[in-house]
Amino acid sequence: QVQLVESGGGLVQAGGSLRLSCAASGSIFSINSMGWYRQAPGKQRELVAHIPSGLSTKYADSVKGRFTSSRDNAKNTVYLQMNSLRPEDTAVYYCNADLTALGGRRADYWGQGTQVTVSS
Repeated sequence: QVQLVESGGGLVQAGGSLRLSCAASGSIFSINSMGWYRQAPGKQRELVAHIPSGLSTKYADSVKGRFTSSRDNAKNTVYLQMNSLRPEDTAVYYCNADLTALGGRRADYWGQGTQVTVSS
């Protein structure tokens, strides 16, 4: 069984910062990529950052220059450093992992989501 657990969400004033983390645990053999998505009320879930193995992270235009993702392969953990936050960043943020479990099955996993609220 594989689980993704996000943490670090909360309330912050505009211009502030938050750091999200996502830890993958369970019977994992390898991780092909991880990523961050967000979904605001009434809107579709959108890609925030894509973190492929061996390649540079790709960011949505709306967060480019403000958000930075990183990956700790040894811990199967990714982070999202969010700076210069704006009210429009308010959303539920989700962690995603494309991974191969022990036994050879490759699948897509999602975390439970963590709420980020930016006040003006």
